[in-house]
Amino acid sequence: MKIFMLLISLFSFATVAMEWNIQSLAPGVSFRGSAVLDGVVWVTGTDNRVYISKDSGNSWQDVSVKGLPLTDFRDIEVFDANTAIVMGAGEGGLSKLYITQNQGLSWQLLFDNPDELGFFNSIAFWDRNNGLLLGDPVGGCYVILRTSDGGKSWQRVAQGELPEMLDKEVAFAASGNTLIVGKRGRAWFTTGGYSSSAYSSADSGQHWRRRPIALYDDTQTAGGYALAFNHLGDLFVLGGDYQQRDKFDANMVYRKGYVWHKAPGTTPGLRTAMACYQEICIATGKLSSDISIDHGYSWQPLLINGQAQGFFTLAIDGNTLVAGGHDGRVAVYTFE
Repeated sequence: MKIFMLLISLFSFATVAMEWNIQSLAPGVSFRGSAVLDGVVWVTGTDNRVYISKDSGNSWQDVSVKGLPLTDFRDIEVFDANTAIVMGAGEGGLSKLYITQNQGLSWQLLFDNPDELGFFNSIAFWDRNNGLLLGDPVGGCYVILRTSDGGKSWQRVAQGELPEMLDKEVAFAASGNTLIVGKRGRAWFTTGGYSSSAYSSADSGQHWRRRPIALYDDTQTAGGYALAFNHLGDLFVLGGDYQQRDKFDANMVYRKGYVWHKAPGTTPGLRTAMACYQEICIATGKLSSDISIDHGYSWQPLLINGQAQGFFTLAIDGNTLVAGGHDGRVAVYTFE
């Protein structure tokens, strides 16, 4: 594989370089959600913004949700080339779900947050019908909602099925990766705020357990921000502190088997997304990115188009990688 051999030759140096197709679609907009499926690339962000590309990021179409209120689309779930759900994050009525079935030409309100104190963080689906939604605590417990009809209706998991919250514990909505799902009804979400934790469910979100993880969590704004899998099925938790985005401290751990490990070699800073293509994994945050050629077990700094660049969100399908970041920046890379 061409790209793999190139990276092998470059790993004798301090950094690895890659050329991505980067564009600025909407200055001032922050892109936090991303997805790729069936050749269609999606990014979502502030002010109801949604964009799609059908040609690997060479051109983009604005398919933003029209009307009010303006919300911050922090997550997106794509089911086929035409159908997608976007998740708005914000207090009370700013947290909403919209659905399109025609590549964003039109959108319909799918679900409106029923709690004025609620705040949506992330969504994830096992299939077109069955999914989960993670929200900030209401009534002293995280809101976990389950759907079996594609998001038309949601039922909250009973508070007694989740562990009691830790003191000052919080969940973040940085990149649409706070909650993820896996095979056979498994699901995970991560938290921070003076304590870093990974929650897991083995029965489609009906019951949950919590495990502490060794991420930097010395402040209220630190801890776990995102989860991801490598191609071997190992679970990664990424984090840091968004008020100290360049702080040099533990920002990644992974679970191999039943044991948690710290990933060596990551560069300083908050990491909010990770995506893998075969052995190659990329992790990123607003300020910079890292690359691994051994499934994420060790890392090197990554230069993108000759610079240290970072993004909020990553997604991959097949050999197509998409990234979304601050100031309206989007990037697409095709592995060869």
